[in-house]
Amino acid sequence: MGRGKLRIYLGAAPGVGKTYAMLSEAHRRVERGTDCVVGFVEHHNRPRTEVMLHGLELIERRELEYRGSAFTEMDVDAILARRPAVALVDELAHTNVPGSRNAKRWQDVEELLQAGIDVVSTVNIQHLESLGDVVETITGVRQRETVPDEMVRRADQIELVDMSPQALRRRMAHGNVYKPDKVDAALSNYFRPGNLTALRELALLWVADRVDEYLQEYRGEHNIRSTWQARERIVVGLTGGPEGRTLIRRAARLAEKGAGGEVLAVYIAASDGLTSASPKELAVQRTLVEDLGGTFHHVIGDSVPDALLEFARGVNATQIVLGVSRRRSWQYAFGPGVSATVARESGPDLDVHIVTHDEAAKGRGLPVARRGRLGRSRIIWGWVTGIVGPALLTLLLSEVVPDLGLANDMLLFLTFTVAAAILGGLLPALASAAFGSLLLNWFFTPPLYQLTIADPRNIVAIAIFVGVAVSVASVVDLAARRTHQAARLRAESEILSFLAGSILRGENSLDALLERLRETFAMDSVALLERTSEVDSWTTAASVGATPVSRPEDADVDLPIGDTMALALSGRVLPAEDRRVLGAFAAQAAVVLDRQRLVDEAGKARELAEGNRIRTALLAAVSHDLRTPLAGIKASVTSLRSDDVEWSETDKAELLEGIEDGADRLAALIGNLLDMSRLNTGTVVPLIRETDLDEVVPMALGAVPEDSVVLDIPETLPMVAVDRGLLERAVANVVENAVKYSPDGQPVHVSASALAHRVELRVVDRGPGVPDEAKERIFEPFQRHGDAPRGAGVGLGLAVARGFTETIGGTLTAEDTPGGGLTMVLTLPIAGGTPPVTADLPTSAVT
Repeated sequence: MGRGKLRIYLGAAPGVGKTYAMLSEAHRRVERGTDCVVGFVEHHNRPRTEVMLHGLELIERRELEYRGSAFTEMDVDAILARRPAVALVDELAHTNVPGSRNAKRWQDVEELLQAGIDVVSTVNIQHLESLGDVVETITGVRQRETVPDEMVRRADQIELVDMSPQALRRRMAHGNVYKPDKVDAALSNYFRPGNLTALRELALLWVADRVDEYLQEYRGEHNIRSTWQARERIVVGLTGGPEGRTLIRRAARLAEKGAGGEVLAVYIAASDGLTSASPKELAVQRTLVEDLGGTFHHVIGDSVPDALLEFARGVNATQIVLGVSRRRSWQYAFGPGVSATVARESGPDLDVHIVTHDEAAKGRGLPVARRGRLGRSRIIWGWVTGIVGPALLTLLLSEVVPDLGLANDMLLFLTFTVAAAILGGLLPALASAAFGSLLLNWFFTPPLYQLTIADPRNIVAIAIFVGVAVSVASVVDLAARRTHQAARLRAESEILSFLAGSILRGENSLDALLERLRETFAMDSVALLERTSEVDSWTTAASVGATPVSRPEDADVDLPIGDTMALALSGRVLPAEDRRVLGAFAAQAAVVLDRQRLVDEAGKARELAEGNRIRTALLAAVSHDLRTPLAGIKASVTSLRSDDVEWSETDKAELLEGIEDGADRLAALIGNLLDMSRLNTGTVVPLIRETDLDEVVPMALGAVPEDSVVLDIPETLPMVAVDRGLLERAVANVVENAVKYSPDGQPVHVSASALAHRVELRVVDRGPGVPDEAKERIFEPFQRHGDAPRGAGVGLGLAVARGFTETIGGTLTAEDTPGGGLTMVLTLPIAGGTPPVTADLPTSAVT
């Protein structure tokens, strides 16, 4: 049985009509005779969508009970038993009610596909998991229900359901999406024209990338090597030279001429050794191309032209931008150059732009030495082996074993030549070969003790000996140096991998980076210096090691970083090839320093913004919420002191009661302000003791009306480790907030239960509830949700409650009440890890 096919209608925003499009597709399939059923479709009471369900077979939903309320979900078992050809499943990112077959609806869909059932589903762009942070930045709303991108990407068909922001807002204004009482709030928040435009662009780009993936897969499956110019892709060939910036900007201008143009900068590194490019210049060019909206790629290849063309055809590029060669005229005798070769081999499907620049024909400078550096002692031993060794061998063969024969003598001399090449390199080996040939001629080739050779065969033998000796010495020397280069490359790659890893991990420790630099190059000290201009003195931004220098001139090695920074190292002079890795360290040090300063500035900005917000809210509270009870107290006192009116005892009692109520409100407001101030300054010191909840919670209900709270605290609960006073204040604020928003005749339920090593206290109301995106904001200072009237408090109650709860080691969170409302959950630690005691019958009280 094969896997079913998945078709997804991807919506750019809620309300664009993806469910309607899915149902229209279902009717078309039914008319063609396809066995199609509705597994789950949510019409949201939209009449036009509900009408589209007529004439389609509906699979009865499964009912589930969760926390005392009934919910319906898609019945996967019923669909599998029915085995239709096609099943319609709406809202792919939906989270199923606990107790369902799977946690997520996309997992239900995966089961249906595995069973060979085709599925048609819907999802909005904001529910893709990888776009969660982007959508939150655009709309300010964090999507709680998401679907993995891979699930959507693996769909056999993806159809974008799109609509202009103006048309969608008109549809909403006509009541086709939300109920009339929610239209204004939606239009002024989530469905603002800017939000809808950004979401639309996000959806179009995501679908365009998916189409591009389909195209790449098709080209790969059919082995298509030619370029299909479906989209302008411009590849920029970089050498690491200063002309790269000119080429990148030129490519960006070319990309702007065509809609959707893309720039890909690529640096081809030769595979035979260390690169001669400047790491600093490559880092600058990488930053430039990314700032212009392109991407940077690093490719290793044996042939630069072949690797560049292979890369361009692999990404389906349409144009290649190269610079005029920096080689001088006489250097063209060694070959036509990369630009000419690429232009000749590109074929008719790739346009090659050769751009002139200021560095053209100025030469590439001396090539970077690729030889490994041998120690002085090794070179000395190489010369000793190559010269002294043959001399001692001659003495041994002449006096001890004189009759080995010329062939064996040559092999023994060749051994010392190879040893000289291994120890000291090519020059000692060549000297050993020449010296050995002279010794063979003088002592072992007739006529002896003369440089002449009587037998022509011996001349050939001596010549072959010299040729073999030189060849073997060259090969051995090359192998030794390649080994040294490989070891060096490995060390450099480990260092660069460390730097790249630190960037990906977001590490911001400048001292740790400089210490790693000091250890890598065995230096005594490293200092990062900076100045504001060329005429100012240097200052030390960071340093490690003993006695770091304060000026680049005093360092053994100094490396400029831009115009205002420099890296100064003391201890020893580094060879030229080490400066490449040093340049990478320097660039990373500058980035880390900038990142540290940006983080510090962002932190200060957040503190200033938070301080301004709190001051503004406090001024608003003082100007209104505190003046309102003061005005009532003032009016009542003025009335009592008036001699113009004769007040009855009942009137006096009412005025005094008003004064008392106003004073109580003032006391509560000022108490919350003082508590918030204590929490912000960290002066709240809890006194943790073992406490029974059934002793604390009833004491916290004194400020709410009688019969407004139903209390359910089992006596058998384990004791909790809390500060009684702080817990009482926290519970009082939470309960008062719940009573404030509960409808008349609907008491607030306060219950407690033991779970593992904690106790949960739940405060449940049946009020209007709070959307998911606002559940954390209600705990911020000076926040009043929804249309809370002025004078209902300054919005500090829940902030103080959470602060006190966290101070005593607990947590305070908000969640939806099944059936409507809000539930506040206080989680408190059990004293001493006492296990909970199972109660037979909980004790209930009504206050």
